[in-house]
Amino acid sequence: MTGREALPDDGPALRAERVTRSAGGRLVLDGVDLEARAGSTVGLIGPNGSGKSTLLRLLAGLLAPSGGTVTVDGSTPAELGRRETARRLAVVGQHAATDTDLTVRDVVGLGRVPHRRAWAAPGAADREAVRAALEQTGLVPFADRLWHTLSGGERQRAQIARALAQEPRHLLLDEPTNHLDVQHQLELMSLVAGLPVTCVVALHDLNLAAMFCDEVVVLRAGRAVVSGAPGEVLSEGLIAEVYGVRARVVADGGGTFVRFLAPEAGH
Repeated sequence: MTGREALPDDGPALRAERVTRSAGGRLVLDGVDLEARAGSTVGLIGPNGSGKSTLLRLLAGLLAPSGGTVTVDGSTPAELGRRETARRLAVVGQHAATDTDLTVRDVVGLGRVPHRRAWAAPGAADREAVRAALEQTGLVPFADRLWHTLSGGERQRAQIARALAQEPRHLLLDEPTNHLDVQHQLELMSLVAGLPVTCVVALHDLNLAAMFCDEVVVLRAGRAVVSGAPGEVLSEGLIAEVYGVRARVVADGGGTFVRFLAPEAGH
């Protein structure tokens, strides 16, 4: 992508230090730490309700922590301001739907909003960023297709292209493989892991996390249980503790693989 400044190498690109977040009188996150090095892919894994989406929203500056600190390239989102934060950091949510007759090119072009003055027409830099994002995600043949005619996997790729058109340093993704078949899950995660940006991605599938993430942070009930390389973190004991299920974990030269076992009779 064009226009991206060199990434800093003097500390984590994205950091959460002892962050807490309360909502409706309930503690959603409780003293969570996270560090993502520039250019790495960090997976957030854990059961439903463990705080993955909330942590992503805190990293994005969409929510303010009740306690603790979030920094992007060493500055808090408040210090950077909304526009600069949007230039540095892009977010891909779980769902993206619209009834408007937008083309894929139009959707990807929305990523240029943080780089333009209000009501300004797209310029040469905007058009080049959109072209590069479409090419990088393999969507050039779909550029003039209407958004609502795309499959689920194609829509997810278009949302990633929109995020890339922002020319961000960092990318946050909330369960991007939901509702995709196996082929599209693998294709999408391969694309994400190969991007020249820092990625933090919430995932349900432990095998996808093991295959594509440099590190994982395991959340349970709003707390970080453990973090580290998938091969070091994922174990049968951890899976039983966090998810309440039995599994076999196999680690060899080809990576780490998790095979879930059926519940024992009477349990």
